Amino acid sequence: MIKLGVFYNGIEICRDDKIIHARFLVPHRVISTCSVAGGLQQSLEYIYNHQSCEPSGHHCPAADVMKKSPEDYRAIVCERNGLPADRCATLGTAANMRYASLQHQMFRDLEVIAVCTGGVETNGGRAGDPASNYESDGIFEKLPSTPVAPVNGTINTMLFISKELTDGALVRTIMTATEAKTAALQELAVPSRYSDGLATGTGTDQIGVACRTGGTIPLTSAGKHSKLGELIGVAVHDAIKETLRLQNGLEPSHQRSVCTLTRRFGNDKETMISNICSHLSETDADLFRKNFMCIDRDPLVAGALCGFADVHDKIRYGILPSSCFRELYGMYAAQMASAVSGRPDLFAKYRNTLVDAATAPDNASLLECIYRSIAVGFTDKWAG
Repeated sequence: MIKLGVFYNGIEICRDDKIIHARFLVPHRVISTCSVAGGLQQSLEYIYNHQSCEPSGHHCPAADVMKKSPEDYRAIVCERNGLPADRCATLGTAANMRYASLQHQMFRDLEVIAVCTGGVETNGGRAGDPASNYESDGIFEKLPSTPVAPVNGTINTMLFISKELTDGALVRTIMTATEAKTAALQELAVPSRYSDGLATGTGTDQIGVACRTGGTIPLTSAGKHSKLGELIGVAVHDAIKETLRLQNGLEPSHQRSVCTLTRRFGNDKETMISNICSHLSETDADLFRKNFMCIDRDPLVAGALCGFADVHDKIRYGILPSSCFRELYGMYAAQMASAVSGRPDLFAKYRNTLVDAATAPDNASLLECIYRSIAVGFTDKWAG
């Protein structure tokens, strides 16, 4: 057992092979998504995050028990780790506890500690994406015509606050922490695996928040205007970005890729290479295949793509009128072609060439426009 620290003389956080648990040294009020001891609780002594299985291809008994009987799962985990089951709130995941991030924020006598684990590469989703099941009378019905996608990936957050909060403020901490999580995912441009939007979380995210009780007048606000809200936002944001870097290798420069940034629109590496090469001569196509990564990750090319994708989103959201999609697509396609060729002086030529590449403001036209703009630019890169 590794002791990660004692904070505000109120909690002791420890990590073992597959578990991180916080022991309350003084009474705390807890709100959590725990299936057994969830909601608002006054009498808990521990909250823990447990790895039940490996992220992929692993069907172990503990994971099956967690799905079928959360109470039995809690009993098994607690027995193995010497914890009192009836005094514990449980978070479960496939993430590695060694990749957990602990972030500690302070202001005067107020302290906030966030401990996060996470994985999003195969289960990132956006609020409002199509659901996969419907629950009724204790039975989960699989919904028809739902996109099949892997469901590995969960972001779990344990949050600890050194002062007492009102019940309303304690609930508000979950909103603030969720916004911080979404902000971290937006900064990393994590795509949804179930739609063409950016992810706001995963479909299995869990959270537990504990605040110390007694000693002071309870805090009444945990929103963004309060210092507590700021500390929560910073701690959760930083913890999630770090744990995703450790677990998934997700860090900002990793996302600097045309292929990665357009995956949510239906793109992948093989499709991208094949379509671009279909617009190139045999010699140029062979050269492009051998140097794909250099083009794909070029900062000017990726930067042009970021603008292109953002305009595409803004048209879908109604911020920009769809009646202008040809001119807008043509401008950004020309920017991409100029970035690939290194010839900004040919921007007008590229715009005139590519303005009709897209036939509609949809994902298929966007990708075709991108493929053609890269091919046009690559053709000119070594011409003459």
